[in-house]
Amino acid sequence: MKKVEEKKPYHKDYGLLSNSRFVLNCIWEEDRAIFIHLVIAMIVGPVLNYSWSFISKFVIDTAMGKYNLTLMKFAAIATALGIVILLIEMLQTYVYSERWSRLIYIRIKQISKKNRKAMEMDYYHMEDTDVLDCFQKAGNATGGNQQGVEGLMHQILDFLVSLAAVATGIVILTTLNPLVVLLLVFLSIMSAVFSNKTNKVSKKLVWDKLAPWWRKNSYIDEIASDFSSAKDVRMFSLKQWILDKKAELNKERLAAQSLNEKVWFFNSFMWNVLWIAGQSGVYAWLLYSVVKGNMTVGNFSLYLGSAGIFTQNVNSITGSISNLMARSREVDDFRSFMDFEKFSPESDEKKGIPVPKAEKYQFVFENVSFKYPRAENYALKNLNITVKGGERLAVVGLNGAGKSTFIKLMLRLYKPTEGRILLNGTDIQEFDRTSYFEVFAPLFQEVNLFAFTLAENISMQTPEKTDKILAEKCLKDAGLGEKLAELSSGVDTQVLKVIYDDGVDFSGGEKQKIALARALYKDSPVVVLDEPTAALDAIAESKLYQSFDRMIGNKTAIYISHRLSSTQFCNNVAMFKDGEMIEYGTHQSLLAAGKDYAEMWKVQAQYYVDQDSSEKVEA
Repeated sequence: MKKVEEKKPYHKDYGLLSNSRFVLNCIWEEDRAIFIHLVIAMIVGPVLNYSWSFISKFVIDTAMGKYNLTLMKFAAIATALGIVILLIEMLQTYVYSERWSRLIYIRIKQISKKNRKAMEMDYYHMEDTDVLDCFQKAGNATGGNQQGVEGLMHQILDFLVSLAAVATGIVILTTLNPLVVLLLVFLSIMSAVFSNKTNKVSKKLVWDKLAPWWRKNSYIDEIASDFSSAKDVRMFSLKQWILDKKAELNKERLAAQSLNEKVWFFNSFMWNVLWIAGQSGVYAWLLYSVVKGNMTVGNFSLYLGSAGIFTQNVNSITGSISNLMARSREVDDFRSFMDFEKFSPESDEKKGIPVPKAEKYQFVFENVSFKYPRAENYALKNLNITVKGGERLAVVGLNGAGKSTFIKLMLRLYKPTEGRILLNGTDIQEFDRTSYFEVFAPLFQEVNLFAFTLAENISMQTPEKTDKILAEKCLKDAGLGEKLAELSSGVDTQVLKVIYDDGVDFSGGEKQKIALARALYKDSPVVVLDEPTAALDAIAESKLYQSFDRMIGNKTAIYISHRLSSTQFCNNVAMFKDGEMIEYGTHQSLLAAGKDYAEMWKVQAQYYVDQDSSEKVEA
């Protein structure tokens, strides 16, 4: 059977050299002082590595009578050497500790860039599991000191320091026998070959396959402790279900970890065999030289110590090659996420044209269809509709009919698979994205509050750009005047208890009014309500819609719902079903047509009768 190649739609192999240039550029851009620390480390490292071998030779030669020193002179020289080495060690410790803290800072900067990328990429990617796995692996590549981006930085710098130490060792050991140097280098290279192969196998068979595991595990951990899910967990006795899911994930991780340990056990065995072979060869040659009288005891000590240090440094270099390639493969994950779609504010947003100011904004959908990546069926198909400036449009249909897809296309959160959307005659893809977003004030079904002040949650801007007086007015207009009066800090009240212990949590209804206040504050020409009142009963929803409709004046408004509470005061109604617009017209004309809309109205009309009113709603 032909082996099916594993698909990695968003993965690219950049190679060690490219990734090395990438991380060195990161260092250069963020903190060039690290290169000064590197030069110091490349000098003091070899000095510390080999100094004790020369001191041992000096002590033995003095004991053997080679140097005619009194005890006082010997003690003075030994003390001076000890002080010098201590000072060099202190310098080395300082340089390394500084390097660690500075590289951590650079890694954190890369995490910020990764998160910025996630917030800027096309919205529909957030629903693509392949993209989410790509994001997860990018997170893993910036998740620790020895992993991915920072890990490769450390490995490159350590490699250069070890290279300086190896060069010093070569100078020392070639005075003994160049063949010894070649033997030790050869054995270290073989060890590196095994380690690199092990790293490659481990990443492919273990860590790459665990990307979905990290995402699932994070989700289970979140719902087990998140406040928003705490009520459901308790009221529906979900504790055991969550623990069982966690147990399944733990078994998956244990199996992967077990496989990883087996792979590295074999590598460890091979490395130890090669190390024993190398040391045995060096010892044999040194003993032979001493027995034959070709080497003094002092030189024996020097070469024995130097050979051991040289072997460690060569192993460090060859091992670094393996680790460099392992970390490079992790940097591949980071760069693959950063480069996929090739979107950045500099490359995409600035190349678009700003949306021209106009009295009215008209949207025209021309044969627009949308299909999710790798999906077989269209979520929306062959849509032709015009939304005129100042119009009230109700978009209705059952759940899954295509209503939200329609509005996400209009908001440019999705890009049409086929067809185009025009704003005042221009394809919306031609516009600067930020400028285009300014046209809309959206209210979504799920109202998200952030751990900022209440005023900032209304303005959705930094404190410096927030108009507190306007934010307070919008809150009162949205019906939160009484609640605002209860808050001792008013619009300066901190929201949520994530950052501040005295933060305030708001009820579902209050959140919806905050969302309305956001829309009023933004004062955009087009208002979109994507089922923000789904949690309300039909009569409350109808009253809220009519109240909000009066607030927004002559703005264009699009009301999206699976209920029909907004259709009576809207200019037109668009009925969606199975991804297509099946009816379009006024409320009265669609009732007269007697099709799906009329049937839906007949079923729901009873819910829009206010029990305190004597008015009857005509079905």
